Amino acid sequence: MNTPDNDLALVRVNVFPGGFNWGLYVGIDTGLFAREGLRIEMQHTPNSVAQMTDMASGKFDIAMTGVDNIVAYVEGQGEAPIGPQPDFFAFMGSDSAFLSLVCLADIKAIAELQGKQLLVDAMTTGYAFVLYDILRRAGLPAETYEVTRAGGMIERWTRLRAGEGDGTLLSAPYNLIAKAHGLNELARAVDTIGPYQGNVGAARRSWANANEKTVIGYIRAYRDAIDWLYAPQNRSEAIAILKRNLPQMTEDVAVASYDELLHPKYGFYRDGEIDQAGLANVLALRSRYGKPQMTLNNPDKYIDRRFLEASRRTGS
Repeated sequence: MNTPDNDLALVRVNVFPGGFNWGLYVGIDTGLFAREGLRIEMQHTPNSVAQMTDMASGKFDIAMTGVDNIVAYVEGQGEAPIGPQPDFFAFMGSDSAFLSLVCLADIKAIAELQGKQLLVDAMTTGYAFVLYDILRRAGLPAETYEVTRAGGMIERWTRLRAGEGDGTLLSAPYNLIAKAHGLNELARAVDTIGPYQGNVGAARRSWANANEKTVIGYIRAYRDAIDWLYAPQNRSEAIAILKRNLPQMTEDVAVASYDELLHPKYGFYRDGEIDQAGLANVLALRSRYGKPQMTLNNPDKYIDRRFLEASRRTGS
């Protein structure tokens, strides 16, 4: 029997728009969150500065965000002028961020980005650091190209398509849409820089400690939604759910997103774990590029696994 919405606990979840929200779409549309007694209200953020500012002021409960954002704001390195946020932490891993370097059609190799303009969300975010490191490994140090702050994925794709930049990092489905428009995907981030912890479930410790059952239920429902997505018999319905939640997406892009986001090697994490090697890489990149410079080598400062462990003990 369905639980009436007014009997469900409201959880406000702040996200960047994109196909990487598929687990949330499935969890909502198939009733998996409702089964855990939760009603999800999704909020979309234009960029990490807005998301972290709103998180600090309690305008939502859970952020699906790059773990580097949590590290940055715990350490007081974020671009938003909100100071250190030791209350921020990550409780669940989702994916590697699915990042690819996408460039204009006339750029065929990374070396050709010398002297070009690259678009980033914000100058000091982890995804910007990934871009810097891809270029560094290709022999392009920071002084050999220009960087412009352009906002979140939609904003960067829109500006790249309009020719207001030469390249950027995009996640599915925007890398797929870009390729459909004739742009070039030059590199997959994890193939270049190694393991990388991208999106996580994050919250304020004070809220999570006061709402432990909610956090545990959220993890269980999200993990079940990812399991549901990977089940081959759900493929057609999964694609329909993606298109229903992203109505601007074409059938071809939705089908390609299935193969990309559910790739056996690169796809969504099945267990909700935070990738320790990926997190170590995040800290190494921030140690190299973050300002003020500091050595970050204590991953436990930014995560708390007890909610994830509890979700398994109480799991169905």
